[in-house]
Amino acid sequence: MNLRKLNRNIHRDLGYIFFFLTLIYGLSGIALNHIDDWNPSYIVKHSEITINPKQLNKKDLNRKNVIALIEEYTPSEKYKNHYFPDKITLKVFLKDGNLYVDLETGQGNLETSKRRPILHLSNYLHYNPQKWWTAISDIYAISLLVLAFSGLFILKGKNGIKRRGAWLTGLGIIVPIAYLLLYYWKIF
Repeated sequence: MNLRKLNRNIHRDLGYIFFFLTLIYGLSGIALNHIDDWNPSYIVKHSEITINPKQLNKKDLNRKNVIALIEEYTPSEKYKNHYFPDKITLKVFLKDGNLYVDLETGQGNLETSKRRPILHLSNYLHYNPQKWWTAISDIYAISLLVLAFSGLFILKGKNGIKRRGAWLTGLGIIVPIAYLLLYYWKIF
């Protein structure tokens, strides 16, 4: 077997093996790049509720009565605990969020969060959750290096690394270097 065929076979097989990990890391990478714009792991919702202030006598707000309020005003939420952070605020811990209620006005803010079905799991893996996952991530990273270098030599001729491939590879090198010169080293 010649080197070109071996290179092509390695590139092909690694591409197949790491197809799904590439999707996971690519998807979560895009999501995490925009973490300042949105929460990539959770859908967070805020809603205003109003509770009748007559039902908010602090002395009567024991566990049983707070659960009754939750069932009446936010029936889809599950009560966990509650306390009074100050004289006029009731804070209720819910299974998937929190409820703050002003005891004087009855105005409340309900904040809930639900995991994003695919992105939460992708981000979990991207954050490297366990030591054994580090080994998988390292194997994947090494494979990406092999894929990058083996990809340079797949094609020959006018589309190969000696002609068109050289120009495109050069472009791929120039873009991150230009960014570093402009924004990291601030040379220009």
